[in-house]
Amino acid sequence: MLKKFFLSNKKRNFSTASIWITGGSDMDSVGKKGINKFLSSLLTRGCEGFNNFTLSEYIESYGAELNQEVFEDGISISIKSLNEHFSKLFPLLDLIINKPNLLEIEFQKVKKSSINFIKKDKENPFNICFENWRRIVYSNHPYAFNTNGNANDVSKITYEDVLLEFKNFKCRDKYLISNNLEINGVSIETLETKPLEEKSRTINHDLCPNNRFDYINNDSNQTIIMMGDQTCSRRSSEYLPLKVLESYLSYGMSAVLFKLFREKHGITYDLGVHYPIRSGNAPFLIFLSVSNEQALFAFELLSTLWKNLLLIPLTDAEIFLAKEKLKGSFLLGNQSLDEVLQRKIQLISYGISPISEIDLNSKIEEISSLGILKLTNKYFSKPFLSISGNEKICLEISKRWKKNF
Repeated sequence: MLKKFFLSNKKRNFSTASIWITGGSDMDSVGKKGINKFLSSLLTRGCEGFNNFTLSEYIESYGAELNQEVFEDGISISIKSLNEHFSKLFPLLDLIINKPNLLEIEFQKVKKSSINFIKKDKENPFNICFENWRRIVYSNHPYAFNTNGNANDVSKITYEDVLLEFKNFKCRDKYLISNNLEINGVSIETLETKPLEEKSRTINHDLCPNNRFDYINNDSNQTIIMMGDQTCSRRSSEYLPLKVLESYLSYGMSAVLFKLFREKHGITYDLGVHYPIRSGNAPFLIFLSVSNEQALFAFELLSTLWKNLLLIPLTDAEIFLAKEKLKGSFLLGNQSLDEVLQRKIQLISYGISPISEIDLNSKIEEISSLGILKLTNKYFSKPFLSISGNEKICLEISKRWKKNF
């Protein structure tokens, strides 16, 4: 069933419509990791009345855009055009999700492209390190796997497998949102505000250090370090305090990571925090990349910072600045209509009323340093560490890791 929503306060000279289909790579079955990425790509390669080429030509003739993306929790398909052309293009979304061609010749093209993309992805040590981190943190959970799947599974996926997955796809909940009032949907401004509910699972912290550490040997002069754990769902009341912590650590040149690793010591060329929106327990990790010569020193700095997060609450000045930067990031995110629609329809699919985000500032103000300290001890007391680098350096970090954590 398709549920439709619109934003009446987002009028532009162009219109966008985005469909969120519940279930993304988390729906990939064992041995078929990447099949929903396959399906998503095939959906936009022709539908009733259009083959792959005529669909592209039709969309481009109006200067419009058709995009699709697979997430861990869902599939997003969107179309954007000038207002005067929208009525001609909007019906394509219905055809794409309900009457796609799903031709075998297009399947073979998607399969070849997927295999090549996975191979290319493996050439990046940063991606390899992250995939390794996800594997040890989430084990057999769907979040442990890349949405693109893996080479072994993708090579075995058949055309019949994708057709079968489409039958599953047709039964999933679907949500559409647009800034065009002609879609005859429900205004999200009329939705009732729902309080966030605690949905986070208990984190298993009984693992020995060896189960929380792994490394990948590479021959470059680069050492990549990723440290963190799984946290909570976007539905959780703990989400915003963790966003304030993310702001404190990584937003702008005033962020702790920037000041510590770049401004004070000048030892990193890539660092930050990864904390995406998820319907389940979202990952929260600090990542950084340094030269082999600075790797051990960088790890000691990170270890000290991590311990401070567990022991010392943020000062009034630190939490004030973190909150202001977080508010600014939300304002910045509201400048792009595509981002606004994507975020709101994703929240609706999670069972969260997006109208509640109007109250973000007041909710942020209620967050305390002690509340954040409580969460760091809940989620980060026994973090997971993934490293990509020289084997000798990785083994030395492993020794220090066991002593520290």
